[in-house]
Amino acid sequence: QLQLVESGGGSVHRGESLMLSCAASGITLDYFSIGWFRQVPGKEREGVAYISLRGDTTIFSDSVKGRFGISKDKYGSYLRMNDLKPEDTATYYCAATDGGDTLNLSAYRYWGRGTLVAVSP
Repeated sequence: QLQLVESGGGSVHRGESLMLSCAASGITLDYFSIGWFRQVPGKEREGVAYISLRGDTTIFSDSVKGRFGISKDKYGSYLRMNDLKPEDTATYYCAATDGGDTLNLSAYRYWGRGTLVAVSP
């Protein structure tokens, strides 16, 4: 059974950067593609970044394109967030899928519990 644990969240000011990590245990991430999602209370969870199993395909939502980067290795995944904005404030989740290239939530079987990112003006 794959288990995912996010870390690296915190409070920052507008324009600053954070690196989120997603540590995998139980099964190597060699067999999975990874998505990063975020959710604000009262709103639906949205996909922000995806990286394929071999790392050769990435997808970013329009809201983070050009500011966020994603990477993975067999032990975990990493979301680099630059030029953060107050609207990036959310709980961030990593998730794993053995399906296709997608940020569709229903494709993801394994989820972490999230890490909170707060960006002040």
